[in-house]
Amino acid sequence: MNDAASPATQSKHAELAERIIGGVVAAGSPAVSPDGSQIAFVVSRVDFPANRTRAQVWVAAADGTSAPRPLTNGDKNDSQPTWSPDGTALAFVSSRSEKKGEATLHVLPMGAPGEVRTVASMKDGIGSVNWSPDGSSIAFISRTPDVRYEAEDESWQAPRKVERFFSRLNGEGWVFDRPAHVYVVAADGTSAPRNLTPGPFQHDGTSWMADSSAVVTNAARHETWDIDLASDLYVVPVDGSEIVALTEQTGNYFAPSVSPDGTRVALLGSDDPLTDPQNQHVAVIDLATHQLTWTTRALDRTFASTSGAATPIWIDDQTLLAAADDRGRGHIYRIAADGTKALAQITTGQRWVRAFDAKAGTIGMTVSSVDRPAELFSIIDGTERQLTHLSDAYVASVQPRDWERFTVPTTDGTLEIDAWIMRPADFDETKQYPVILNVHGGPHTQYGEAYFDEAQFQAAAGFVVLMSNPRGGSGREQSWGQAILGPKHPIAPGTGWGTVDVDDVLAVLDAALARYPFCDPNRVGMQGGSYGGYMATWLAGRHGERFKGICSERAVNNMLSEEWSSDIGTAFRIEHGPSHIEDPAEYARMSPIQFVRDIHVPMLLIHSENDLRCPISQAEELFMALRILERDVTFYRFPGETHELSRSGSPIHRRQRAEIILDWFSDKLG
Repeated sequence: MNDAASPATQSKHAELAERIIGGVVAAGSPAVSPDGSQIAFVVSRVDFPANRTRAQVWVAAADGTSAPRPLTNGDKNDSQPTWSPDGTALAFVSSRSEKKGEATLHVLPMGAPGEVRTVASMKDGIGSVNWSPDGSSIAFISRTPDVRYEAEDESWQAPRKVERFFSRLNGEGWVFDRPAHVYVVAADGTSAPRNLTPGPFQHDGTSWMADSSAVVTNAARHETWDIDLASDLYVVPVDGSEIVALTEQTGNYFAPSVSPDGTRVALLGSDDPLTDPQNQHVAVIDLATHQLTWTTRALDRTFASTSGAATPIWIDDQTLLAAADDRGRGHIYRIAADGTKALAQITTGQRWVRAFDAKAGTIGMTVSSVDRPAELFSIIDGTERQLTHLSDAYVASVQPRDWERFTVPTTDGTLEIDAWIMRPADFDETKQYPVILNVHGGPHTQYGEAYFDEAQFQAAAGFVVLMSNPRGGSGREQSWGQAILGPKHPIAPGTGWGTVDVDDVLAVLDAALARYPFCDPNRVGMQGGSYGGYMATWLAGRHGERFKGICSERAVNNMLSEEWSSDIGTAFRIEHGPSHIEDPAEYARMSPIQFVRDIHVPMLLIHSENDLRCPISQAEELFMALRILERDVTFYRFPGETHELSRSGSPIHRRQRAEIILDWFSDKLG
């Protein structure tokens, strides 16, 4: 799609991108049956002709004695399978309503004849589906839209009265006038859903009390939540009586999970809402005393994974399972509920557990590796089995590349940086290849041992792919993630963005060029999105001579304007220290836009027009400045997409984005 690339190259890259992005079939959302014999899960696949991703509910025998089979046809995006307590039925979410945008909740009989029944139709989504222990009810989260949304169109809608920050969110749009509430509905569909938490406050997660009398949820139900950023756990009775707080605005507590005996609640969280990042840990609250005990702090890793924070799971009244990130991997750990025993790692290897569930001695999990999308596995009596081979045909066709992990010392020699290098397709050790240096977003995320289509299509197009987890990222000790907090941070001052993180990325690049002769030092490009886009623009302005081309995606280029225009504006103080009102010079100091006059390397800018996290004005500022300076800059805007374009954008847009990137780097790196 880049005019500089030849038509033949364009065609090759378009076909390559469609094959790698469009062919992926992956397993997710495992749900183990109450007796441990079956695992329901979701199979997702891209439908390019329809320009959408389809999701379908399947079921597998946990012991592998029979082949997995589909339960739904997936035409209406079926997801979130949840077993009834007696195992005779399976609830799932779909979009089978004739009304556009409505979500539907269904119950499917299992092991006996019967029809699928619809038990709820909601105007604005359904999530966190959870069946009551007595089997009579199903709790879930759904947004409750204001009456203004019933208007014929926006010209008839009443104005919005905005009184708090975070009133809209990337990928969600306006949320303050459509708050997420806890609903409960009869499992047999004989009564309409009831809203248990009406009002202005947002809720997330559902876990039933053992006697089915109440639901535990996460919420920020106090008036100053958008200032102090605290969130709490609440017990919400189903009879409409008073909602009771389990915590008192002293931290961020989420992902509740009630113990089988109903005496305690496990959760994820941290004690300080005004410092980010932090390694999130597992805690247990005694329901009688409200005393909170942290159980995993002996392992200095985050239990809120980059792949999604998995709710802790009780396997008996004394033991929990939870997942943590560790230096590019994600694994399951066994945890003593009282915190008195050492954590035991259940899964091992160079891979990433994406999601898991456990019941009756069976663990069901979806696991990805560098060269394979997520498949379903089980663990029974310590024996692990792979239950699906959904991606066999895809792997045979695409032949995904593996990569080599290596470490590089930090510039002061005190620590080591995790890095990975992927050789290009049709690799010949005697040749040299162009290199694309990738930097992840976050910054508190990580690259790791999981399938990543970005790396695969770069390697398939003939590039060496170089990735690393510099300081500021996750999967390491908390001090590693907090190393780039602002120097004026009141709790954990660091060196700030654009300091040791830059040193780490360049150290990895230097080490790779020295260690691997097949890397051409004269043909190096760089790509990053979000915080990685920040790093891209920073490197362009401060170290542009090292690169032949830099792609800056959905970037933060001006920290000042980001803080007053982002959907999470005002929250950056928890990373940088002072607010942008208190110390605008500090935000200007770390803004890569300040170095725009020093940018001479060709730049590709990619941004989504509906990005609320890093609004498109961030790219517009950089494009306008570079254009005025008559520099080599190319700018692509994607309509209708959000900050999540590369991960969950429309298949057509994801393919076009990949084609643009490959065409552009092919031109600039040769």
